[in-house]
Amino acid sequence: MTQKKLPFNKNEVEEIIKKYPTPFHIYDEKEIRENARRFYQAFSWALDFKNYFAVKALPNPHILRILKEEGMGNDCSSLPELILAEKVGFKGEEIMFTSNDTPVKEFTKAKELGAIINLDDISHIPFLEETAGIPETICFRYNPGPSRQHSGNSIIGDPKEAKYGLTKPQLFEAYQIMKDKGVKRFGLHTMVVSNELNVDALAETAAMLFDLAVEINQQLGIKLEFVNLGGGVGISYKPDQEAVDLEVLSKKIRAFYQEKIVKNGLDPLRIVMECGRMVTGPYGYLVTKVIHEKHTYKKYIGVDACMANLMRPALYGAYHHETILGKENALKDHVYDVTGSLCENNDKFAIDRKLPKVEIGDILVIHDTGAHGHAMGFNYNGKLRSAELLLQSDGKVKQIRRAETVDDYFATLDFPGF
Repeated sequence: MTQKKLPFNKNEVEEIIKKYPTPFHIYDEKEIRENARRFYQAFSWALDFKNYFAVKALPNPHILRILKEEGMGNDCSSLPELILAEKVGFKGEEIMFTSNDTPVKEFTKAKELGAIINLDDISHIPFLEETAGIPETICFRYNPGPSRQHSGNSIIGDPKEAKYGLTKPQLFEAYQIMKDKGVKRFGLHTMVVSNELNVDALAETAAMLFDLAVEINQQLGIKLEFVNLGGGVGISYKPDQEAVDLEVLSKKIRAFYQEKIVKNGLDPLRIVMECGRMVTGPYGYLVTKVIHEKHTYKKYIGVDACMANLMRPALYGAYHHETILGKENALKDHVYDVTGSLCENNDKFAIDRKLPKVEIGDILVIHDTGAHGHAMGFNYNGKLRSAELLLQSDGKVKQIRRAETVDDYFATLDFPGF
């Protein structure tokens, strides 16, 4: 299998480890910026195109600041995410607020910030009106249910099984209700795929929303201001996978735009997205050290990271490529399960993975952890979340989140002696 590239070598990582012990996540600023620019260039034909970076993917203010400088907004789904966006300097319609089962405080904060509120259910209209008030701009999340032939996946679910969004009849009723309440500006949103590499499946989402925009206009007299195509653009976790060609995707979406929006007199219609994984995912790495080797019924390699640092393999059976630094070109003639120390048997970063011969003390790098890696960390079994580092564009490394300590773990306990 092909070896994936790294932005550093063994000697450079050994120097980093002298100051910042393993395990840690490290992100490549230069590549994140270049990827953001490629994204925007691909959609430069679209009026005021904006990607609202999904904060849940990598909720670190240093990363959000980089993306703000590259023209991105924030897609938030909780009160802390809204506050994080605010502290970084995002304001008004640079923020899209999309959540479900939403508490009052979250709607109130989103309204206070002037964020675009994207409602997940028709019943949220009276709830929003009674708590935060109706904003000037409103968006609704559409769930196409069984009409969407593409089946989704285990992350976001088959549309007809997913808890998100309004049915089509509910959607039209909701727009009419808001129109009657005086709302003047409207958006439409959906999110029906996750980590999708099929360009046609991604473009199909745009076609579906453009068709809906035409129907909404014809039936309700509402001209949408924007459509949010959601996120879901996948990344090539496996070396033999091809990343989504953004230029090809953009051309397919543009063709649908001409066919459905322009021909029906609805141009201009803004196109926005909320990609997170695709923006930062490939440019993050979990660096960990081999501390044990165990031979029982299988060969196990134990590292000093665990699923508290990266839970995707345990949660989804997700593949993350692994590199043993200094052995990039060595023959992969050994088969291992790579494990952490959590008291759960699914605490494995790889199962039956072909690797070079691994020795205690080796540095193992897990690829593509720049989204839904550190962000999904937890403290089960008393495990502590690791540090986050930034490999800056000038080649220097700085810490952008320190590792948790035992004192952090005990800080929230209300008990004598803590």
